[in-house]
Amino acid sequence: MVKYHNYQDLRVNESEGVDYQIHLRHGQSGIAVMAPHGGGIEPGTTEIADAVAGDKHAFYSFEGLKKRGNSRLHITSHCFDEAAGIDLAKNCKTIVTIHGFKDAGEIIVIGGLDKALKEKIQEALRAAGFIVREDSDFPGKSAQNICNRSRRGVGVQLEISLGLRRLMFRDLARVNRGDTTDLFELFVSALRLVLEDIR
Repeated sequence: MVKYHNYQDLRVNESEGVDYQIHLRHGQSGIAVMAPHGGGIEPGTTEIADAVAGDKHAFYSFEGLKKRGNSRLHITSHCFDEAAGIDLAKNCKTIVTIHGFKDAGEIIVIGGLDKALKEKIQEALRAAGFIVREDSDFPGKSAQNICNRSRRGVGVQLEISLGLRRLMFRDLARVNRGDTTDLFELFVSALRLVLEDIR
């Protein structure tokens, strides 16, 4: 169940620095890699987005810090309107958002309005051995979806299953998310390679 429908609703009920925090790092490429449901909301997505962004691309994460109940901080992607995130998005030419969903399988669901980039990412991830598909439950087609709030009005949304994220980290507990696996590196490398070719 969605607790908050927008950031204003969330911020009057939660404390920044206690319940959540916002990470933002600017890049030089015009590409932003974003995790709007990071930290304890969709565990592992902050770390994945941060690694993909590296020191070249912009990075943004809205990160849940609660010891429990972080799911209440989930603002649906087409309602996500935190000002720093929106400002970053609208000043970038390309956005890739990293999400997580609760599926025990080892799959990635791809969505968004950037058809050309979707095809390239899908091809690269499949070549690296990942199972990638589209799903009507996660289309990422709304113009208001944070992944499509770029200057061009298009972007890509990647939903990574819980089963796959569990294989990317020693475990998904906050204290251990810095301990990543070869599968994490494989995913990050494959996605970064695609982004390197964007002009």
